[in-house]
Amino acid sequence: MGQSETLVLVALACFLAGSVLSAVAPIFPLVLAGRIIQGVGTGIVLPTMYAAIMRVFPPMKIGAANGVAGLVIMFAPVIGPTLSGLLIGAFSWRAIFALFAIVAIAAIICTAAFFITPIETTRPKVDMPSVIASIIGFGCLVAGISLVADMGFSPLVITLLVVGVLVIACYAYRQLHIDNPVLELRALGIATFRIPALMVTCSFACTLAIMYLAPQELQRGLGLSTSMAGMLMLAGGIINAICSFATGRMYDKVGARPLVRAGAVVAIIGSVLFLVIGVTTAPAFFVLAHVVFMIGIPLMQQSAQSTALKGLPRELAADGSTILNTMQQVCGAIGTAAATCLLGMGSGASEAQSFVAGSRYGYVFGLVLVVIVFMFSFFLKEGRERR
Repeated sequence: MGQSETLVLVALACFLAGSVLSAVAPIFPLVLAGRIIQGVGTGIVLPTMYAAIMRVFPPMKIGAANGVAGLVIMFAPVIGPTLSGLLIGAFSWRAIFALFAIVAIAAIICTAAFFITPIETTRPKVDMPSVIASIIGFGCLVAGISLVADMGFSPLVITLLVVGVLVIACYAYRQLHIDNPVLELRALGIATFRIPALMVTCSFACTLAIMYLAPQELQRGLGLSTSMAGMLMLAGGIINAICSFATGRMYDKVGARPLVRAGAVVAIIGSVLFLVIGVTTAPAFFVLAHVVFMIGIPLMQQSAQSTALKGLPRELAADGSTILNTMQQVCGAIGTAAATCLLGMGSGASEAQSFVAGSRYGYVFGLVLVVIVFMFSFFLKEGRERR
């Protein structure tokens, strides 16, 4: 077994250990610790997957391959509310982590039996100051952003944000000035990668913000049960999976620009439909808004992600996929935190009306992110096919 296969197995083992810990944790700090351990595994597996895709498939099939990968990745957050609602309604929140553990076990078995890595094994010198800086910098930044909703801009939050930004700046400077950087940030200097990477980040932050708001609005705004809210999210999740797969194949034929622009227009329409939802809105209208939005998101995100990775030389594929994953996770946390803050701005005659009003602010935030993606599409440059 090669080192890459061992790395993937270790990552999956971390995910399994984190899932089990969260499932049996008697107190919240242990649940949080389990989620952190899960994050370690996810942070290793996703960049490895995209780096493998860039090495296995020829340029003319990158879109289709990323479409399959996107189907898996994006299907998870959009189907999550449905499964969560059903599991919580039938059992408890612990069942969610138990399901994660089962999936991790299946993944470990499949990896051990079938996984063959196309990634060359290298033995670079690991720069520990860079590793430590990345942990402290991104950890403080995400923690500070996440605490804004509960603590406002308190001294603790401000300190975390300042420390996070300063340490990340030092980390970036070090990567650009050492011989063997942990992450080759020069990839961001390539326009054919940078612009679509920003588009992916904005669309992902928008998706997480909307997926955070929507199921809560169904429950606290429209007064539906957890199980019913989950079921109403199912149609959009299925449509998203189908569109993610189809987008990859369309990308290989027509390129990114028309797909991104069409997706942005459709997502804008879906966001506007979300804005008109009220406490007396029929659930069927919510399903319509969610389905329309879920058609637009993969058209934007999958096309932009394929373009970003295709615009890099082969030797930067792993760094590029890691940069994309990091940007998505950090900006996704920012998007969710911003949506949480905006929820508190809502006011109305009842708690339900206040929640719906606050959700509208969050939907406006998502709408702004989609408009940004649409504007970026006019500066999108698609890289040449790599030899």
